[in-house]
Amino acid sequence: MTDTVNSLNGIPIRLPDERWQHIIQRHADIADRKDLVLGAIAAPERLLAGNEGALMAIQTLEIGKWLVVIYKETQQDGFVVTAFSTRKANSLNRRQQLWL
Repeated sequence: MTDTVNSLNGIPIRLPDERWQHIIQRHADIADRKDLVLGAIAAPERLLAGNEGALMAIQTLEIGKWLVVIYKETQQDGFVVTAFSTRKANSLNRRQQLWL
């Protein structure tokens, strides 16, 4: 099964079960946060420029800890690359902010 959510640009972003399983194998701390991952794409607190044209949707998990969802989109569709939590605010703040 594939979950799909529209990005800020109205582009459907896919999160297939295979990709989700891959993400939670590496980042078990967000295993129960799939809805938050999808919600971060639809309504991020911040949207940052990622590497190689990727977008980074940011959502606060708790004070000093953020969920980062990296995804790519074209004019017609997109897909989730990965998601993880981080406490590295400086790393996020160095990126170009696309939306706040």
